[in-house]
Amino acid sequence: MFWRAAETERNDGMRVLTLLRSVYPLKGFVYVSVESESFGSSGEPGLLRVQVRENSRVPGRCGRCGQAAPCYDHLPQRAFEMVPLWSLPVLFFYARRRVSCPSCGVRAERLDWVASDEGKGRLTTAFAYFLGMWAKVLAWSQVATRFGTSWYAVRMGVEHLVAYGRAHQDLSGVTAIGVDEIAVGKGQRNYLTVVYQLNDSCRRLLWIGRERTEATLGSFFDWFGEKRTQAVEFVCSDMWKPYLKVIRERASQAKHILDRFHLMMNLNEAKDEIRRDESRRLEEAGKCPALKKSRWCFLKRPENLTSKQSTKLSELLSMNLRTVRAYLLVEEFRHFWDYASPYWAGCFLDEWCRKVMRSRLEPLKKKTRTLRQYRALILNWFAAKGEYNGGMVEGLNNKAKTRVKMGYGYRTREVLELALYHDLGKLPVPELAHRFF
Repeated sequence: MFWRAAETERNDGMRVLTLLRSVYPLKGFVYVSVESESFGSSGEPGLLRVQVRENSRVPGRCGRCGQAAPCYDHLPQRAFEMVPLWSLPVLFFYARRRVSCPSCGVRAERLDWVASDEGKGRLTTAFAYFLGMWAKVLAWSQVATRFGTSWYAVRMGVEHLVAYGRAHQDLSGVTAIGVDEIAVGKGQRNYLTVVYQLNDSCRRLLWIGRERTEATLGSFFDWFGEKRTQAVEFVCSDMWKPYLKVIRERASQAKHILDRFHLMMNLNEAKDEIRRDESRRLEEAGKCPALKKSRWCFLKRPENLTSKQSTKLSELLSMNLRTVRAYLLVEEFRHFWDYASPYWAGCFLDEWCRKVMRSRLEPLKKKTRTLRQYRALILNWFAAKGEYNGGMVEGLNNKAKTRVKMGYGYRTREVLELALYHDLGKLPVPELAHRFF
């Protein structure tokens, strides 16, 4: 019986070796044996130990420069984590060589199947890619718990996938981009500038920069290259002045489309400022507080109002209030987006601006001066036939914020940027990466 059990275990080990040689061949190295190691008194297998040695006919390579060099000595045997098989942890055991490099001196050899340089890594490249791919669908801490490894191992997997993808991504055919910022903390410096590709064929994150300054966005165009920049036909952004200036200087041939969402948000802010001011004046004068608890009656679209809010709005619209006049003007402006012709849209905009400037509603007049200043950029929305708009950018920004929440906040900007590139970059993945079918 003992002989049969030993023979069965040896046959199973040969099958595992055959599988490893077929699926994950190690060039210049040899799989020697596979053993199962049991934990506790139950005798059930706890992990698989795979012994690896170098091929004596293949010289080692320097871990720093990659040059072939003769063996100097061997380091103590070390375990390297591999993708689990049948829910069993798999460890590769290998005594790494030190080579005598003529350029770098004595160095630990380079192992292409280990996800680190100069002898410091303990993850095989296959396992690092495996963890990185699972990090697309689960929080990093959950991936680490599920596969019995550390959070830092998952980070290393993501880092390797992002580095490979950024080095091999195809940047041709980018004709529409969107520029925005993401707040990652309090204060002016706690922003990330993000640039997205908005083409119908591919919507993805292209680039991340620290802060939101002219220099930051200029760095994107430096990275993107002058030839690719000249191929850009449409740029979407808000009215942040540093962005407007850099886009005008670096991508002047592109039609610059101002974000419709931010335009309407600015008008709604002016309308709400008028409501707050008038409500305060009515209260100070001891008059009927008609505007109390009416904020969302004026800010929400009519079709989104509840029955109670609709009734209250109908009552307010019958009153002679400054807030009502501001509300009617902003609602009238919504018809601006229904035009198809840039010419007639421009005529509507000019007439509406003249009407507002005679309204004596100062907060709304202030926003209207901004509309007049950027009239040409606003009308570019019609030249693009509504195909590109800031809503696409806001949608991608919401996905980015969701990733940040999944991570419960990242301690460093580097990790946050890795997570965003990994989730939103649509980066190519290497052949060894795990696929979800």
